[in-house]
Amino acid sequence: MGKELLFKTLSHEKVDRAPWVPFAGVHAGKLVGYDAEEVLTDGDKLFEALMEVNKLYRPDGQPVIFDLQIEAEILDCELMWAKDAPPSVVSHPLEMEKKIPTRMIEKTDGRLPMILDVMKKMKKEVGDTTALYGLVCGPFTLASHLRGNMIFMDMFDDPEYVINLVKYSNEVIKKLADYYIEAGMDVIASVDPLVSQISSDHFEEFLTESYTDFFEHIRKSEAYSSFFVCGDATKNLEVMCETKPDSISIDENINIVTAKAVTDKYNVTLGGNIPLTTIMLHGTQQDNMKVVIDILESVSTKNLIIAPGCDMPYDVPIANSIAVQEAARDPESAKKILENYEATSFEDIEVDLPDYDNLEKPLVEVFTLDSASCAACGYMMIAINDAWKEFGDKINVVEYKYTVKENIARCMKMGVKNLPSMYINGQLKYSSIIPSKKELIEAIETA
Repeated sequence: MGKELLFKTLSHEKVDRAPWVPFAGVHAGKLVGYDAEEVLTDGDKLFEALMEVNKLYRPDGQPVIFDLQIEAEILDCELMWAKDAPPSVVSHPLEMEKKIPTRMIEKTDGRLPMILDVMKKMKKEVGDTTALYGLVCGPFTLASHLRGNMIFMDMFDDPEYVINLVKYSNEVIKKLADYYIEAGMDVIASVDPLVSQISSDHFEEFLTESYTDFFEHIRKSEAYSSFFVCGDATKNLEVMCETKPDSISIDENINIVTAKAVTDKYNVTLGGNIPLTTIMLHGTQQDNMKVVIDILESVSTKNLIIAPGCDMPYDVPIANSIAVQEAARDPESAKKILENYEATSFEDIEVDLPDYDNLEKPLVEVFTLDSASCAACGYMMIAINDAWKEFGDKINVVEYKYTVKENIARCMKMGVKNLPSMYINGQLKYSSIIPSKKELIEAIETA
């Protein structure tokens, strides 16, 4: 039974195969013809979509909703909705007022009544066979939603404020976790994309206490825990493990062999890291099978979960996700299918790079997964847009989203290794790190 397999993996027991957990958030809506906004706001449509995920992808575990803005919306952040991605935060209630809120969320707030109802329905329908994930927004990302990019200045100018704002955010998600566990969720995952944007020293200063407290809270509630991170958080894997989650989930920016060596040292289960765009969105069925086989052959299946690197893009072909689950369930059959495998190539796509030596004005290029759906990417774009206000038409700014095939080829040609990254006049300035407004303005002025 898939649920028991996942439980054994999260309990660090030896298993016959690695469990499969598709992070089908808004992609679930695609399966039944609903757009992202519909599936994230309408309980009946969300439930229908989740049941289709369960039928088609035969998951050992699955999230009920993948939206890191649920708490922010309740706490007065304004959202901008999209048809093919989760909403993004466009206003920050603490941006101009440095204070620590006291409000605590209730079951009746925002979309929680709908979400809790769907969780209970999913528990009743598939809870005996499928482990269900309740996802909360990590405390650092939630604090960033509330404070905006100012939080990166605060880390240097007023560290005590950041510590207290993160502690407040942690109390919010602990309360939400309680509601989710009560509704039947087996695994509570804290999804904190911005962890990849800070150093390990800053993690220990601002996050270790809150995260250790959060995972201890989940243990006392007799649920399993997971720590989701996006981007290149290699530098933070050790300190993440030291907060004692049951599992950590990573994306393609982190080498899974490197990550597994760290998580095995701490006896933490590792999930990931199937590439979202090059493989799941734009690859073939064989590409998807191959990446699963590569993962299984590179690391031990003990303490391993096969999963996408993060929330699956809306338009991932159904056949690709089915290919992943088939390879995860029956690796030997997948190997036979791959005997004549040829990888999908993006190198043949023609892209023209700017003539960086003869630019009329400074050029800032931001390479993102998609700033509309990736929190870290979104905050990097906010950073450059804030700086842009200082310069106006004296500079040019462009975003290249990795969800577009031509931009995958552009990243390869430019040698972009991590997302998000920012280049100024063709030179890498920031990789998986969000600069302060002052720092970025100085960099542009130098250019």
